[in-house]
Amino acid sequence: MSQSTRRAGRPTKRPRLIKHTTTASLDAVHRDRHRIFSLQPNGNITLRTSYIPESNLTPDDPGESTLFDAQPEPADLDPWNEVEHFTPVICEDANIGSEVLKARHQKTIRDNPISVWLLERQTFVDELIKLEGRGKHTNNTCQCGAEDAVFRCQDCFSVQLACCSCTIQSHEWKEGFFHPVSLKSMGLRVQLGHYPGTTCRKPKPAHGDDFVVIDVHGIHDIALDFCGCEHEVSHFKQLLRARWFPATVTDPRTAATFAVLEFFHILSFESKVSAYEFYHCLARRTDNTGITPIRDRYSLFLRMVIEWRNCKTLKRSGRGHDPNGVHSTNDGDLAVLCPACPHPGKNLPDDWETAHNQWKYGLFLAVDANFRLKRRMVSSDEKDPGLSCGWGYFVDEKSYKHHLNSLTGIAQEKSTCVSHNAVNMADTKSWKGLAATGVGTVDCARHDMKLANGVGDLQRGERCVFFFSLINISYDVACQWHKNLWPRQSMLPSRLRFNQDGKVIKFFVPKFHLAAHIEVCQTEFSFNWTPGVGRTDGEAPERGWANMNRVASSTKEMGPGSRRDTLNDHFGDSNWKKITALGRALLRKIGVAVASEKEHRHALHDFQGSITESEAGVASLSVWRAEIEAWEMDHSQPNPFQSRVATMTQAAVRLELAKQDAKELEDGSVVPLHAEVTCSVFLSTGIDLEHTQRRLRADVGALGQHSTDIQRTKILTRRTVLQRRIDAWTDIQVLYMPMVPNLRASVSLPPPNDNDNDDSGCPTLNPNSSNAEDFPLLLPSQLYQYKTQHVRGQGASTRARKTLDAVEERLMLSHAKYASAHKALVSLSPSCHMYCAGWEQKLQPLKKAHLRPMGDFGGQTQGTAIMSWIWLTHGISTNDNEGLQDSLRVEWCKARARHNRWSEEIHLLLEEMQRVLKFLDWQAEQWDSRGSSGMQPNEEEGFVVYARRQAHTRRRLAAVFKESWRKVRTDSDEITRSPDC
Repeated sequence: MSQSTRRAGRPTKRPRLIKHTTTASLDAVHRDRHRIFSLQPNGNITLRTSYIPESNLTPDDPGESTLFDAQPEPADLDPWNEVEHFTPVICEDANIGSEVLKARHQKTIRDNPISVWLLERQTFVDELIKLEGRGKHTNNTCQCGAEDAVFRCQDCFSVQLACCSCTIQSHEWKEGFFHPVSLKSMGLRVQLGHYPGTTCRKPKPAHGDDFVVIDVHGIHDIALDFCGCEHEVSHFKQLLRARWFPATVTDPRTAATFAVLEFFHILSFESKVSAYEFYHCLARRTDNTGITPIRDRYSLFLRMVIEWRNCKTLKRSGRGHDPNGVHSTNDGDLAVLCPACPHPGKNLPDDWETAHNQWKYGLFLAVDANFRLKRRMVSSDEKDPGLSCGWGYFVDEKSYKHHLNSLTGIAQEKSTCVSHNAVNMADTKSWKGLAATGVGTVDCARHDMKLANGVGDLQRGERCVFFFSLINISYDVACQWHKNLWPRQSMLPSRLRFNQDGKVIKFFVPKFHLAAHIEVCQTEFSFNWTPGVGRTDGEAPERGWANMNRVASSTKEMGPGSRRDTLNDHFGDSNWKKITALGRALLRKIGVAVASEKEHRHALHDFQGSITESEAGVASLSVWRAEIEAWEMDHSQPNPFQSRVATMTQAAVRLELAKQDAKELEDGSVVPLHAEVTCSVFLSTGIDLEHTQRRLRADVGALGQHSTDIQRTKILTRRTVLQRRIDAWTDIQVLYMPMVPNLRASVSLPPPNDNDNDDSGCPTLNPNSSNAEDFPLLLPSQLYQYKTQHVRGQGASTRARKTLDAVEERLMLSHAKYASAHKALVSLSPSCHMYCAGWEQKLQPLKKAHLRPMGDFGGQTQGTAIMSWIWLTHGISTNDNEGLQDSLRVEWCKARARHNRWSEEIHLLLEEMQRVLKFLDWQAEQWDSRGSSGMQPNEEEGFVVYARRQAHTRRRLAAVFKESWRKVRTDSDEITRSPDC
């Protein structure tokens, strides 16, 4: 790419840097000689020697600056390159190559500016907090002298206060229109450390009189003078007090305004925009024509963003008010805590440990892993250690990796439930080129908030090495994970070991993932059937991944420390957004819970009423209640939610159909169409033929191109036998399905019944083949779809319908018979009301949606479904059918559990509302104590002001929440509960 082409293009993501080295001076008394090496765009190394008088040398650390005078920029240089190239000169030293290699290994302060900034981090946090106050402008009148100065424009450079009139006048539009010219070209010089419009007695221009400011409006070149007075502070402090964030703490030449950093900070949370995209958006906003060259400051802006985020987090967590400084921050201190979760000493009553309903004070945690938030093997912890150091959501990296390395010899145990990739493929997932395959997190299961030190990088899969001191744990593979949790505690550091004596630990599988587990796990680890958990679903981590995955493309290319700091920042913002929405969220949840609890209470009452109509039902209900109460206390007891009747197999179904055919022949109610093959035998034989076709198609597909003669002979023999069986079956098919011959004789046959959800890999039927395995059998299920799409006319439709499903016809006739009887009862009810009072509740109008079996959710979920009323009619409890009684027991246990979960949800929500208010009050008191030292000197007023503002924010949130919850019943005794709860 030519230089002229690169001039108008976008800046490079990684600015090209030139390493400069200096040698000792020839004459220490009169002048210094500096040898400066530069790398030209064509790859040549050049040397420039300059002699600088000793009086011109400045004692300041060079920081961003260079040690040479600015030279005119050659016409063919890349305008985006912030480092100017020197004109090639003749090398003065023959050993230039060895000096360059030696210089490359010499590290200076500029090689790691973050380490220098860390020494001044406390100062940055202090200055940010001080700006919350009025600073030096306390009790000053406006420059006009007419009014008090109480206004400050957040968009202007000056931090000086002004009156209302002057503020309006200084922002009026004048001169007709604005020209796109820089302030520097108009002769403006910005003076720091003094009031705007005044000059310093000893101004100190920025290095080279060249200073770049990154603002919301664009990237600006300005002329900047630092204050050189004896009483003035260092240069970077002067910038901070002007609400400009310096790129370095030593001789800064670049700064970003607080406004642009704040704007990018919020924008990155909402849109997940990267710093690269945002910075070049500002560059194009400054000049979108390529006419005016713009100096590239992307790498510096990226560094300022990282430091800004860290300072804001320390400030908001109150670490700036700690007398011991930010370095006394402990692990997890920067995390935003969930106010609705139980925090002893903050939002729990004093006697909570001895309270009767301990389940209301249980901690709900959800564990999950995200394999999209991976990180490539770039940089290292030594080069990019990060600024959090375990203070936020990520655990301390050194201790965490040391513990992981101690477990490298332990093989991951295979799952005994189902084939979970998170477990079985923990050591086999592709991790080539990756330093971390994802992150594992611990969330608040009820409010979807990340916990302090609850995030860690995954190393080669989802290794289960987390530890929790809790009551309820939800995990996708909890059925497998909980087995070795306690034996492996001995491998944990002593400070993390948990004493489980006297504590109840329960393990669950999230509701959405539960269906993928075996039947035993679906009852053993279900939130729906376990008491004391309300309507918790355990899917909290999954809800947050959709939003967090949007930063995966940028964080996977970051160094380890920058990635942790960025994700920590996004986790904190996510928690804060959920806190501000708790008022609406809890109000909506309790509204749903109250209505659902009432509905399920009535459903349970009706169900128990139908069972207790007979003495046998009363006895059965007593036994069922004893069984479920015993299981809730001890899960080793027989599980009442599991069926105890053998599952109906295909062979058992055929036996029942054969018995039914024999009974119909004996009664003479049905005239057989064939002497030896009944309708049920015909259908079962067709199903067997269909399965044989599948097996033959699979074997044919496995032959390959180089099959042997023996293999082909076996296939032909099987195909011939199958064709003969199909011919015999189709002869009988004419009797039971008379429309099939006409359909086969037509030009178009119904298409094969392909199932879009079938991912078994079995070869499908080929409609263009004449082989036996591809012959369309036209079973009733296949004809139903064809009839819907092709058959027209009343005669053809009626005839096809009769051949499809005799069971559906019988159901329709029974439905019509009941509707007729119900209509008669409605007509007779006025005359015989005294003899059959209350029949309307037991014999309701029957709709087609009511005709569903036990266990059918009817489009609802397991925790919200209500059994159809047809199973509550008289006589159900007296039926001695083993299968029916077993189904009644299971459904009663589920109905009881559904009502109890909704009732518990109401009490949990009421308790959480009280916790939120108490926690916010506790936080307000904490901020009051931080600002209770009284009014400090003017420059420290911001500490008190910021503490007051934070306390006011918490109290205001609590007031808004309390007002929105005003209509909610706070007395839990008013909520009607069943004796079974």
